[in-house]
Amino acid sequence: MTTTTTTPADARMLGLAHYAARAVLESVLTRHDLVFQQQIVLRPVALAAGPVDRGQLAADTVAALKADEDSVQGTIDELIAAGLVATDASEVRITDAGRALYERITQETSAASARIWGDIPEEDLLATGRVLTLVAERANAELAAAAG
Repeated sequence: MTTTTTTPADARMLGLAHYAARAVLESVLTRHDLVFQQQIVLRPVALAAGPVDRGQLAADTVAALKADEDSVQGTIDELIAAGLVATDASEVRITDAGRALYERITQETSAASARIWGDIPEEDLLATGRVLTLVAERANAELAAAAG
Protein backbone atom coordinates (compact mmCIF):
# COMPACT_ATOMS: atom_id res chain seq x y z
CA MET A 1 0.00 0.00 0.00
CA THR A 2 1.38 3.39 -0.96
CA THR A 3 0.57 6.34 1.22
CA THR A 4 1.07 9.93 0.19
CA THR A 5 0.75 12.72 2.65
CA THR A 6 0.68 16.47 2.64
CA THR A 7 1.80 16.58 6.26
CA PRO A 8 5.05 18.52 6.64
CA ALA A 9 8.06 16.46 7.64
CA ASP A 10 9.08 16.62 11.29
CA ALA A 11 11.35 14.83 13.72
CA ARG A 12 8.77 12.15 14.51
CA MET A 13 8.19 11.37 10.83
CA LEU A 14 11.95 11.20 10.25
CA GLY A 15 12.34 8.86 13.22
CA LEU A 16 9.53 6.58 12.08
CA ALA A 17 11.03 6.30 8.60
CA HIS A 18 14.48 5.64 10.05
CA TYR A 19 13.28 2.90 12.38
CA ALA A 20 11.17 1.24 9.70
CA ALA A 21 14.10 1.13 7.28
CA ARG A 22 16.49 0.03 10.02
CA ALA A 23 14.14 -2.82 10.96
CA VAL A 24 14.29 -4.04 7.35
CA LEU A 25 18.09 -3.98 7.49
CA GLU A 26 18.21 -5.65 10.90
CA SER A 27 15.93 -8.45 9.70
CA VAL A 28 18.60 -9.26 7.10
CA LEU A 29 21.48 -8.83 9.56
CA THR A 30 19.86 -11.16 12.08
CA ARG A 31 19.80 -13.96 9.51
CA HIS A 32 23.58 -13.53 9.22
CA ASP A 33 24.30 -13.21 12.96
CA LEU A 34 25.31 -9.56 12.65
CA VAL A 35 24.01 -6.50 14.48
CA PHE A 36 23.52 -2.99 13.18
CA GLN A 37 26.72 -1.45 14.56
CA GLN A 38 28.80 -4.35 13.20
CA GLN A 39 27.40 -3.76 9.73
CA ILE A 40 28.08 -0.04 9.96
CA VAL A 41 31.72 -0.76 10.85
CA LEU A 42 32.09 -3.55 8.27
CA ARG A 43 30.80 -1.51 5.32
CA PRO A 44 33.64 1.02 4.92
CA VAL A 45 36.23 -1.73 5.40
CA ALA A 46 34.53 -3.83 2.71
CA LEU A 47 34.35 -0.86 0.32
CA ALA A 48 37.94 0.32 0.87
CA ALA A 49 40.56 -0.32 -1.79
CA GLY A 50 42.99 -1.47 0.91
CA PRO A 51 43.53 -1.47 4.65
CA VAL A 52 41.71 1.15 6.74
CA ASP A 53 43.21 3.01 9.66
CA ARG A 54 41.51 1.60 12.77
CA GLY A 55 41.49 4.95 14.58
CA GLN A 56 39.89 6.73 11.63
CA LEU A 57 37.34 3.92 11.20
CA ALA A 58 36.41 4.25 14.86
CA ALA A 59 36.24 8.05 14.69
CA ASP A 60 34.06 7.98 11.58
CA THR A 61 31.71 5.43 13.19
CA VAL A 62 31.50 7.40 16.44
CA ALA A 63 30.60 10.53 14.44
CA ALA A 64 28.04 8.74 12.27
CA LEU A 65 26.27 6.77 15.00
CA LYS A 66 26.84 9.17 17.90
CA ALA A 67 28.22 6.11 19.70
CA ASP A 68 30.99 6.04 22.26
CA GLU A 69 34.56 5.16 21.33
CA ASP A 70 34.75 2.09 23.59
CA SER A 71 31.61 0.61 22.04
CA VAL A 72 32.93 1.10 18.51
CA GLN A 73 36.35 -0.32 19.39
CA GLY A 74 34.54 -3.30 20.90
CA THR A 75 32.61 -3.76 17.67
CA ILE A 76 35.85 -3.75 15.67
CA ASP A 77 37.21 -6.39 18.06
CA GLU A 78 34.04 -8.47 17.54
CA LEU A 79 34.51 -8.36 13.78
CA ILE A 80 38.15 -9.41 14.18
CA ALA A 81 37.17 -12.27 16.51
CA ALA A 82 34.53 -13.40 14.00
CA GLY A 83 37.15 -13.47 11.24
CA LEU A 84 35.34 -10.83 9.17
CA VAL A 85 38.17 -8.30 9.39
CA ALA A 86 41.84 -8.75 10.19
CA THR A 87 44.22 -6.34 11.82
CA ASP A 88 47.81 -5.39 11.08
CA ALA A 89 49.10 -3.00 13.73
CA SER A 90 46.84 0.07 13.43
CA GLU A 91 45.00 -0.97 10.27
CA VAL A 92 42.08 -3.29 9.58
CA ARG A 93 41.25 -5.03 6.33
CA ILE A 94 38.39 -7.14 5.08
CA THR A 95 38.86 -10.91 5.02
CA ASP A 96 37.45 -13.23 2.37
CA ALA A 97 34.75 -14.29 4.84
CA GLY A 98 33.94 -10.65 5.61
CA ARG A 99 33.72 -9.75 1.93
CA ALA A 100 31.45 -12.71 1.19
CA LEU A 101 29.16 -11.81 4.09
CA TYR A 102 29.07 -8.15 3.11
CA GLU A 103 28.17 -9.08 -0.48
CA ARG A 104 25.34 -11.40 0.67
CA ILE A 105 23.92 -8.71 2.96
CA THR A 106 24.21 -6.09 0.22
CA GLN A 107 22.42 -8.33 -2.27
CA GLU A 108 19.56 -8.95 0.15
CA THR A 109 19.19 -5.34 1.24
CA SER A 110 19.48 -4.02 -2.32
CA ALA A 111 16.31 -5.86 -3.29
CA ALA A 112 14.41 -4.36 -0.35
CA SER A 113 15.87 -0.91 -1.03
CA ALA A 114 14.70 -1.07 -4.63
CA ARG A 115 11.17 -1.85 -3.46
CA ILE A 116 11.26 0.94 -0.86
CA TRP A 117 12.92 3.70 -2.91
CA GLY A 118 12.42 2.56 -6.51
CA ASP A 119 9.39 4.53 -7.64
CA ILE A 120 9.98 7.74 -5.72
CA PRO A 121 10.39 10.58 -8.25
CA GLU A 122 13.93 11.92 -8.60
CA GLU A 123 12.86 15.49 -7.73
CA ASP A 124 11.36 14.23 -4.45
CA LEU A 125 14.58 12.38 -3.61
CA LEU A 126 16.65 15.47 -4.37
CA ALA A 127 14.45 17.69 -2.19
CA THR A 128 14.48 15.12 0.61
CA GLY A 129 18.25 14.84 0.36
CA ARG A 130 18.62 18.61 0.73
CA VAL A 131 16.29 18.72 3.74
CA LEU A 132 17.90 15.74 5.49
CA THR A 133 21.38 17.19 4.95
CA LEU A 134 20.26 20.47 6.51
CA VAL A 135 18.58 18.67 9.44
CA ALA A 136 21.73 16.62 10.08
CA GLU A 137 23.92 19.74 9.95
CA ARG A 138 21.69 21.58 12.40
CA ALA A 139 21.39 18.60 14.76
CA ASN A 140 25.19 18.17 14.73
CA ALA A 141 25.58 21.88 15.50
CA GLU A 142 23.17 21.49 18.45
CA LEU A 143 25.18 18.55 19.76
CA ALA A 144 28.43 20.48 19.40
CA ALA A 145 26.97 23.50 21.22
CA ALA A 146 25.65 21.30 24.03
CA ALA A 147 29.04 19.60 24.41
CA GLY A 148 30.74 22.94 24.14
